[in-house]
Amino acid sequence: MAVPRQRILDLVKLQCRVFNTTYNPERLRLGSRILHQRLKGPSVASYYPPRIGAISQLRSLYPEHEILDEEEEDWLEHLNVAKSRGKAPPKKKRTAAESKKFNKRK
Repeated sequence: MAVPRQRILDLVKLQCRVFNTTYNPERLRLGSRILHQRLKGPSVASYYPPRIGAISQLRSLYPEHEILDEEEEDWLEHLNVAKSRGKAPPKKKRTAAESKKFNKRK
């Protein structure tokens, strides 16, 4: 005597509800096994040393060493040349009295 398929499906549905598993009578590939696994990202990331993106970060990590940034040196030299020629950006106004907006000409 064979058990009807619907009765077996009802039993599997109840079993899934009791054991908190996914009810999947068609046996589709849902990927739930992979989604329930522990994440690998943090353990893989901890294997490698931290990334240093800029020379300023390198300076903060190793303050006892003198680390030169050639691009920054070139930029500072460019600014000094521009200041000597009078072509540098103007100083930032800190008060209302210094600002041109409040010094109206009559």
